[in-house]
Amino acid sequence: MPIYKYKAFDKNKKVQEGMVEANSKDYVGEILAGKGFSIVSISDVSSGKKNINLDFFNRVKTKDLVIFSRQFSVLISANVSMVQALKVLVDQTANVILKTVISEVADEVDAGLTLSEALGKRPNVFSNFYVSVVRSGETSGKLDDVLSYLADEMEKDYDMMSKIKGAMIYPAFVLCSLVIVGIVMMIFVVPKLTSILTESGAELPAITRILIGTSGFMQKYWWLLIVIAAASTAAFKWYIKRPQGRRQFDYIKLRLPIFGHLFQLIYLVRFTRSMNTLIVGGVTIDNSLKVAAEVVGNKIYQELIEKTIKEVEDGNSVSSVFQSSKIIPKMVSQMLNIGEKTGKMDIILERITDFYNREISNIVVNLMTLMEPLIMVVMGVAVGMMVAAVILPMYNLASNF
Repeated sequence: MPIYKYKAFDKNKKVQEGMVEANSKDYVGEILAGKGFSIVSISDVSSGKKNINLDFFNRVKTKDLVIFSRQFSVLISANVSMVQALKVLVDQTANVILKTVISEVADEVDAGLTLSEALGKRPNVFSNFYVSVVRSGETSGKLDDVLSYLADEMEKDYDMMSKIKGAMIYPAFVLCSLVIVGIVMMIFVVPKLTSILTESGAELPAITRILIGTSGFMQKYWWLLIVIAAASTAAFKWYIKRPQGRRQFDYIKLRLPIFGHLFQLIYLVRFTRSMNTLIVGGVTIDNSLKVAAEVVGNKIYQELIEKTIKEVEDGNSVSSVFQSSKIIPKMVSQMLNIGEKTGKMDIILERITDFYNREISNIVVNLMTLMEPLIMVVMGVAVGMMVAAVILPMYNLASNF
């Protein structure tokens, strides 16, 4: 659908600019006129540029949805009508894409659609998880409470992932810098240092010959290395988009020596947090499991949850499949079993989430403590080998005189 950029004066004679996704320029004019805007200009920013994806440059982030949900909850709890609340949020939202989406949702709700139906038409912005929780809030008549709780849970998940990403920035930066410096030295510095060694005609140590050979190859065929790297990246992305490739990749992540346990806990917390949010929102257990299977983000866990759904539909316990799984801690299956028997599944899920969320934080801190000396050792070994490859033959030449 084309995206139009508009400039107009609002009712207070203030200039308003933004983007609207619509079928035609006339329809954009109708939308703006309905808001009482005086149109200055409307231009199609997507015509002739079909390959440009504006969402990539201004995509809706989790933080944007958290702020939207919290503000929406406050307005609804203050007895502001749903349509009016959405129109207020259009002016409060900074993200252009989300601003456009909220404006469209407000128009559709005003036309008679329920909020969950309007949000469900935009799966790229509002996930099935989000829509299911909103639908439960509409059904129970507690939309403000559900939105507030949803914002809290999304914020917790956002904070958890931010901590993990933040912890990985330093080692990733150091390793990338090390690789770049190594490539620059191999192409520009090493040839100058080793030219005198090759001209001397003396027998060179194996490590020096390997260094000279690698440097010469990178000098001549640097373009081939770029092609191989690009092709490997493209092949990897193509492979993990296939169902079997995605499953194998997700399985490998769970079996990694250091990070495998961390990934298991991340997926487990994501499952329990989403289940807890849905159950608190009034969604049934079987429907909560179906939504959680999509949210968890790992094929292995998704298959496990799908097996659990079949067991629940057959009248069995939620914990029946988990008890025999190696990727689910025994404590989790036992606590879920207690939650079912006592009818306090939401409380049990919240406690499991809090417990493993703290464990994730501890693991991330320990990883950071471990990674720093490990990186220093790797850098020391790499630099030491390179220096030895250059200095050792020079020392041998000097000792012969």
